[in-house]
Amino acid sequence: MKLISFRSRRGGYGRLLSAAGVLGAVVLAGATAYYAVGDGRWSWFDCFYMTIITLSTVGFAETLEGMNEMPNARAVTVTLIILGSGTLLYFISSLTALIVEGDLQGILRRRSMQRAIGTLGEHIIVCGVGTTGRHIAIELGAVGIPFVVVDKNKALLEEINEEFEEDLLYVVGDATDDHVLELAGVERARGVISALNDDKSNLFVTISARALNPTARIVAKSIEPSTERKLRRAGADAVVAPNYIGGVRLFSEMISPKTVAFLDRIVQFGSGISVGIEAIDIPASSPLVGQRLAETDLREAGALVVAVHLAGGDYVYNPGSEQLLQAGDSLIVLAESDDVAALRQSVAG
Repeated sequence: MKLISFRSRRGGYGRLLSAAGVLGAVVLAGATAYYAVGDGRWSWFDCFYMTIITLSTVGFAETLEGMNEMPNARAVTVTLIILGSGTLLYFISSLTALIVEGDLQGILRRRSMQRAIGTLGEHIIVCGVGTTGRHIAIELGAVGIPFVVVDKNKALLEEINEEFEEDLLYVVGDATDDHVLELAGVERARGVISALNDDKSNLFVTISARALNPTARIVAKSIEPSTERKLRRAGADAVVAPNYIGGVRLFSEMISPKTVAFLDRIVQFGSGISVGIEAIDIPASSPLVGQRLAETDLREAGALVVAVHLAGGDYVYNPGSEQLLQAGDSLIVLAESDDVAALRQSVAG
């Protein structure tokens, strides 16, 4: 995406530089003309000074010494007044337009963005767009899930904004502030991801988000291992420790690189891979409730059930054909990405 206000300001800067270039050329030409007409009688500074007070129409009733004796000098003055004054006005108007249009565009864009955020529902709020949050935003954009980014660093938000093909919705402010989360629509959000750079801030975001939206799923980033328990007590549904995950990934890449490569291919969203692992919930109204796995047509629908997440929280890996399906269970399936939507509808009944 390209920022609208950025484009207008860049165009304004171009006009301003053009006007400044023309004005500089006129001043240089005027000063040179006075110097040439005077044949060295006047210094370059005197010629420059005369050009400036002529262009600005100030005058001060000052003229170059002996100017009244040289008609050609007065001709230069008349030419500067006729042509140069317009150039000066063009420069001033371009400068004014840059300031006014830039502020106006910024105000209008912020209002438009806030209206767009106001229409969202069941979206994700990403708090912090540093090294972690940037990748989260890219992945959410790749799969088309609506989201809003919150960060204090406006310049960083605008930088990331340029990487997106569509408008990036964001709120500039401190994510630990309840009002900022409300501007991001936390009451209507399906989830909040807190990816700030320190545990204390992530803890505050978790507490605030849980108080403002008791049903939202909250995933928090943890730097220190000792913080995980506090984040969960504060209301986080899941806690992710990038340092721990990074260590495990380095170990796995060394010991079992082919397994890691396979898992990467099936869990990378928006990467163009046609097969992926998905979790499909079984509601109480599902025709699968009370059936054994062998009695379903999931295999015919192109889904390979690799695990069943039981309603009680346990997992049954590589479930057998006699596995009984109950309301509240979730099927962890390996399926074609194009078939997942139809599969969800079929399971939901």
